Amino acid sequence: MVVTILGNNSALPAHGRHPTAQAVDVVNETLLIDCGEGTQLQMQNYGVKWRKISHIFISHLHGDHYFGLPGLLNSMSLLGRTTPLHLYAPAALESIIHQILTVADTRLCYEFHFHPLQNHEVRLLTDTKTFSVKCFPVEHRIECYGFLITQKTKGRKLLPEKCADYEIPAYFYDRLKQGEDYERKNGFIVKNEWVTEEGPKEKKYAYCADTLFTESFLQHIKNADLLYHECTYLDADAEKAKNRFHSTAGQAAQLAKKAQAGKLLLGHYSSKYRDLEEFEKEAKSIFPDVITSIEGQDYEV
Repeated sequence: MVVTILGNNSALPAHGRHPTAQAVDVVNETLLIDCGEGTQLQMQNYGVKWRKISHIFISHLHGDHYFGLPGLLNSMSLLGRTTPLHLYAPAALESIIHQILTVADTRLCYEFHFHPLQNHEVRLLTDTKTFSVKCFPVEHRIECYGFLITQKTKGRKLLPEKCADYEIPAYFYDRLKQGEDYERKNGFIVKNEWVTEEGPKEKKYAYCADTLFTESFLQHIKNADLLYHECTYLDADAEKAKNRFHSTAGQAAQLAKKAQAGKLLLGHYSSKYRDLEEFEKEAKSIFPDVITSIEGQDYEV
């Protein structure tokens, strides 16, 4: 699982930074998280293919997190998209998109499925063979959600030579991956651990959208391999952050420490800051494994 940063600034594009958007590659699909102004241009700049996007997740309805969406939906149609697209977003966005398409007499040429997020719910949004996505509420000025993306494990790893030695037929391999023993016709049991070894563990990416510093959603991000948390301000502006329902770099690090995250990825910087070195310095004084996100960079989970 790889996260590509398309936009890491807050409300305004500034200092070469753009409003929030991220692409998350999971196996052979791309998930888009938030879609601020200029997202499709950033996708072109950094090689993110719209054809691979199967699901889009919008955290909340402040413009810097979704103003790029109508244009992207329309462009996909103009370019001949045929595969279905699933959008998960606060319920009010459905009527906004409908009105934009209606006044322009636009008809999308692909199946478009809108899945409303509402009532500050915690819910499993999608669950495929390779990944799942869950939403959880964060604490912002308006209804806002974070997302937990889990790349599933493929089960135990087969040892082909051992399988051949014990004459296990290929049709049983999937059951071996799930931990089953193999029983021969004569009743002899081939123990699973004789022919397999522990496979790769599942990977978790937690996206904490615009939020106050709070532990209210801590349970949903525990032990994430990579935790993205907004840090609109530095600690010197902690009161401003609180009044505007945002967090500081130090507060993001505190939450990462409490969550026992593998790594912390910072973003959503205020336009008042041109340089980002202080964000990393501030966070690292609390939590050691910190990355200040850079647009166009890929981060492996």
